[in-house]
Amino acid sequence: MFEDYSIYFEKYGQGKETILILPGWGHTRKTFTYLINLLKDTYTIYIVDYPGFGNSLWPNKDLTIYDYTNMIRDLMEKENIKNPIIIAHSFGGRIAILLSGYYKENIKKLILIDIAGIKRRKKLRVWFKEKIYKILKRISKNKNYQNYLTKLFASPDYKTLPNNMKKTFQNILKEDLKYYLSYISQETLIIWGSLDKDTPLKDGKLIKQKIKNSEIIIYPKAKHFTYLEYPYLTYQIIKKFL
Repeated sequence: MFEDYSIYFEKYGQGKETILILPGWGHTRKTFTYLINLLKDTYTIYIVDYPGFGNSLWPNKDLTIYDYTNMIRDLMEKENIKNPIIIAHSFGGRIAILLSGYYKENIKKLILIDIAGIKRRKKLRVWFKEKIYKILKRISKNKNYQNYLTKLFASPDYKTLPNNMKKTFQNILKEDLKYYLSYISQETLIIWGSLDKDTPLKDGKLIKQKIKNSEIIIYPKAKHFTYLEYPYLTYQIIKKFL
């Protein structure tokens, strides 16, 4: 698909069943070390670094969520990963939705942890802020002025990105993937933090509603990183589900 990209991955264990872990945006394989150590004696586990993070280089082009998904599909083909169990967190959930609901890949089960992919209606203040930003951008094309506006209006995630990744970030956020949820047929476990502000609980409940063969477990005091906030509980729940 791309001539100038590569995805770094690590493989653990030699179990008959395979788990493919898809981390969140900006996060690498290292955030799942605890869970991997508990599962690797039973399963074969693959975990990736996305291009631009960890040990994976950034390709010389802007990407879409479909590009990311096709990179994972390429990896599955090259490594002969068949019928995997997918564990996805946050951004990784976008890829999991497309793999199962759009591309109809052969996936055994899904475990979706505080995933992204639901495009929510903007609050009035956010909508107004964006309108002001677009108006001010037209005033001058001066680079310093444009940089000042970015610092003033952009989200923290956007500000920390290198310039060559910002368009990709925008491409990803504009995609609403909830349409594909109804086409997911795999047995699905949804884990969510009730205090999650990055992907609010109502997203998790909508996902539960759209995926027919699914169950949701809500952590009453957890935020966006439930698997890090309650690691052993998460392991026990996943173990029971599998």
